[in-house]
Amino acid sequence: MVGDTVGDFIIRIKNAGAIGKASVSIPYSALKMAIAEKLKDAGYVQAAEKKGKKVHKTLDVVLKYDESGAHVIRGMRRVSKPGRRVYIGVREVRPVRYGHGSLILSTPKGIVTDKEARKEKVGGEVLFEIW
Repeated sequence: MVGDTVGDFIIRIKNAGAIGKASVSIPYSALKMAIAEKLKDAGYVQAAEKKGKKVHKTLDVVLKYDESGAHVIRGMRRVSKPGRRVYIGVREVRPVRYGHGSLILSTPKGIVTDKEARKEKVGGEVLFEIW
């Protein structure tokens, strides 16, 4: 049993990319599916799909690599952890790595990136940074 499901999710993606795997299988949850969809929209993964039925559902994430074969995700940093939740308002949402990265937030309007949060004028819990 994993206590930090989002942390486990991002570490599995990061480790699979580091060894050059084509895809990674993660235990399914609606939160992880929403995060995977945002990562797909932002261009960090190729695809994410739910497989299996009832209790045995998994989330298969197809990783993305550039022309030279390097993983598109250069790094990730978990911000809000189970021991310390971090919340920010819309005025505190700043670009990550001078605009070369993304901030993934959990807001009342769902899982959004930093650009979407500024556009929709909404703040929330900062899940992690990705670049």
